Amino acid sequence: MSRFLQATSVAVLLAAGPAFAADEAPLPPQNAKKLSEILAKVEQRDGFRYVKEVDWDKDAYTVTYYTSDKAKVEITYDPVTAEPK
Repeated sequence: MSRFLQATSVAVLLAAGPAFAADEAPLPPQNAKKLSEILAKVEQRDGFRYVKEVDWDKDAYTVTYYTSDKAKVEITYDPVTAEPK
């Protein structure tokens, strides 16, 4: 009985693998610019101080950064053109 239960558990886990993979967030397109290129553009903006966060959401990068006067800025970038949306 123990081997049957173990084999059943393994079969269920293997069958559920693709379902778990489907829940992953989509990746940037193949022709997307490197994230480092996008961040280099952000770093060149007037008053830039530091990047706090970068998020990927189905079709764009959202970069959150702070300026030297402590203002919070959020900009959404197209991953292919590396230009703000």
